[in-house]
Amino acid sequence: MGCFPCAGKSNKNGKKQLPNNTITNTFDQQIPSTSEKLRVNSAPNAKEAPKDGESNHIAVRTFTFRELAAATKNFREDCLVGEGGFGRVYKGRLESTNQVVAIKQLDRNGLQGNREFLVEVLMLSLLHHPNLVNLIGYCADGDQRLLVYEYMPLGSLEDHLHDLPPNRRPLDWNTRMKIAAGAAKGLEYLHDKANPPVIYRDLKCSNILLGEGYHPKLSDFGLAKLGPVGDNTHVSTRVMGTYGYCAPEYAMTGQLTLKSDVYSFGVVLLEIITGRKAIDNSRTGGEQNLVAWARPLFKDRRNFAQMADPLLQGQYPVRGLYQALAVAAMCVQEQPNMRPLIADVVTALTYLASQKYDPETRSVQGPRAGSSTPRMRRE
Repeated sequence: MGCFPCAGKSNKNGKKQLPNNTITNTFDQQIPSTSEKLRVNSAPNAKEAPKDGESNHIAVRTFTFRELAAATKNFREDCLVGEGGFGRVYKGRLESTNQVVAIKQLDRNGLQGNREFLVEVLMLSLLHHPNLVNLIGYCADGDQRLLVYEYMPLGSLEDHLHDLPPNRRPLDWNTRMKIAAGAAKGLEYLHDKANPPVIYRDLKCSNILLGEGYHPKLSDFGLAKLGPVGDNTHVSTRVMGTYGYCAPEYAMTGQLTLKSDVYSFGVVLLEIITGRKAIDNSRTGGEQNLVAWARPLFKDRRNFAQMADPLLQGQYPVRGLYQALAVAAMCVQEQPNMRPLIADVVTALTYLASQKYDPETRSVQGPRAGSSTPRMRRE
């Protein structure tokens, strides 16, 4: 295999420029075979990912199937840590570096195929941020398709919000706000730093992975799409994603914008606040869809306390709850032009995360405690 450009150039605005000759063609319908397009530097050791705003050349490792089979003890069942639309995810240890990794194996009979595999490799080779999961390498041996990521020891946000096992403590308010702010920062990087902007298209709790200290990172970029450029207001594509998280205008028309991601983020933020699932068929009809349940309650602040996750047991700042729900309500507006910019969501949630709630004294400490969240822009 030869090489393709693994990192974009930075323009004057600090946005990471995605090379048009490689990336734009990749997202067109005329995608060459994986063997022609995946020309990744096969140097034995990948460089460290650059910090936000840097544009260093990134080398993504190529692995043989034999190496990854050895890392997972031949994909033994006790190494299995998860399963999704792509296939199975295993915890493994690379013999060459002794590094613990997560290895995702494409299900050859699954819903996602070579196109999603290619998009994932390209996206995570080009885009690097503390709130995006780090891709270490990939394997494309014969018909085998595997991706190798840094291992996120605390699993997904979904694991800590829904159907908790008896030995798992529910997330406290401070941790929830920290996770929400970090996930928003990852999305802001895709929308505002990448050029062209990247629409994530599959934001949900199961795709937000947690590292030490509950540090969140967005994962699973197989459905990501380059956003509109120039005079274009949207990109048209077949509807993909997860029911309950898709923006209504995208679900109805296939017209995708950055505000489609903002809607999905609003659903995730509602899950973080309420502890409810985006779609829960075990509930009564009016409460199965989280957004449909929440919208009438947004109209009166007196309803806000009943929207807090019961597992919090009342241990949250009332003002912080109101402000977080206000952010979520703006994100899930039916009309996309009424939703805020993700940069303003980041500002508001970073402020809320800085307001540390002490359940013992039921008081809040932090910079500018007691002030209001920043005003949000919609355009």
